[in-house]
Amino acid sequence: MTEMIEIAVVGAHLSGMPLNHELTARGGVLRRQIATQDCYRLYALAGGPPARPGLLRVAAGAGHSIETEVWALPPDQFGWFVAGIPAPLGVGVLRLADGGTPKGFLVEPEGLAGAEDISTFGGWRAFVAARTRSVA
Repeated sequence: MTEMIEIAVVGAHLSGMPLNHELTARGGVLRRQIATQDCYRLYALAGGPPARPGLLRVAAGAGHSIETEVWALPPDQFGWFVAGIPAPLGVGVLRLADGGTPKGFLVEPEGLAGAEDISTFGGWRAFVAARTRSVA
């Protein structure tokens, strides 16, 4: 069996979100849902569609724990998936609450122009749900 590569997602690639099909179409398998360590800030980025967040690493304790989903992809599909990620997003190493360190989405600081800090929501789903309630 081929070894899979894990990637943590925090926004539009989560289960049920608009870009999740990009993972499932490449043979992605959901491994677990877990929060990051408290060294991240989450931003609703300007632009879209689709609406998407950006995760920025900050000093330990200076951020929040952010909900993630950890997916696994076959190595060849991981490469194709990562190659399609548009700026200001990129892939780095995330620090998870369980000590895990999968690859994951991060945002370049320049991409935060016009972004809203949504860290206190604890994750993209909670932010989207709150925004949907306020519009209704």
